[in-house]
Amino acid sequence: MDTSLKILLLDDDAFMLELLTDIVNGLGYDNVHGESDARQALTVLPAFQPELLVCDLSMPEMDGIEFLRAAAEIHFRGTVILLSGMDSGILRAAETLAMAQGLTILGACTKPVARAELADLLALATRRARTGPAAHGTGK
Repeated sequence: MDTSLKILLLDDDAFMLELLTDIVNGLGYDNVHGESDARQALTVLPAFQPELLVCDLSMPEMDGIEFLRAAAEIHFRGTVILLSGMDSGILRAAETLAMAQGLTILGACTKPVARAELADLLALATRRARTGPAAHGTGK
């Protein structure tokens, strides 16, 4: 499997960010950049140009929704996986808002995300990056 996917992980919880990094690396993906601050991640986004963004929704200073709005404004065209410890209704609302901004949402997962669920979403992101979005619709 092609695991050259460029991935940006964004979570303000240092433990969760480390856990996500370990899971993603353990699945064979090594082109990974982690950020714990949404404003810093916005400066990294255009330079790193990830094909996949894994974004926590609940963060101080700038929450995930604000971050995704800003990412859409700078024309981020990769795919997004949303993460949250909040209930599924919040995740669905965030998914709808992000898609309204023109972002492609691959999935919305509750924390802690299961390794198998993340593996499936990473495989989907890899296929999308390889074949282009037209072959896979516009997200969930």
